[in-house]
Amino acid sequence: MINYTLATPDNIEGILKLQAKNLVSNLNEDEKEDGFVTTPFSPEQIENLIKLDGVFIALDDTEVVSYVMCASWQYWVAWPMFEYMASFLETLEYKGQKLTLDNSYQYGPICVAKEYRGNKIFENIFEFARKEMNKRYPILVTFINKINMRSYEAHVRKLGLEVICEFEFNNNNFYELVYDTSKPVSI
Repeated sequence: MINYTLATPDNIEGILKLQAKNLVSNLNEDEKEDGFVTTPFSPEQIENLIKLDGVFIALDDTEVVSYVMCASWQYWVAWPMFEYMASFLETLEYKGQKLTLDNSYQYGPICVAKEYRGNKIFENIFEFARKEMNKRYPILVTFINKINMRSYEAHVRKLGLEVICEFEFNNNNFYELVYDTSKPVSI
């Protein structure tokens, strides 16, 4: 049985192992078609995010089989990509509401172990994280590299995220997506 929970420092090694198996820089072109994560996290960065209750995991017994990371923009702006996204956030509107650093948070990366895909773990871990983050923020914001079509399809078709804009950063093209955190996912 899969258990969904907040990560603890004891889970860092499992998160790093799953990250390494799915990090874009570790994959060949064929492997990238199955989806990938872009942002590598160090043990210290994961530990800091755990302290903020921002790492959600799925466990099969003690093995981390999925993770998702969520945090305020203030946490993420240490990375140039997120600093760039935050720089134009307030030019965007969602459901008649201007996006701000205070009413939205950055969701992702999300990762599901290849052998566990297709078993609703993606939807369930998203829903677990959504419920927790809804206590803090009404709007989820994320980005997906346009070459990561598996992630795009999963987020739009399975979860109902909406594209709010497209942007370019560091010679890559991205979709920026949003979601109303008060809205449960149909699983």
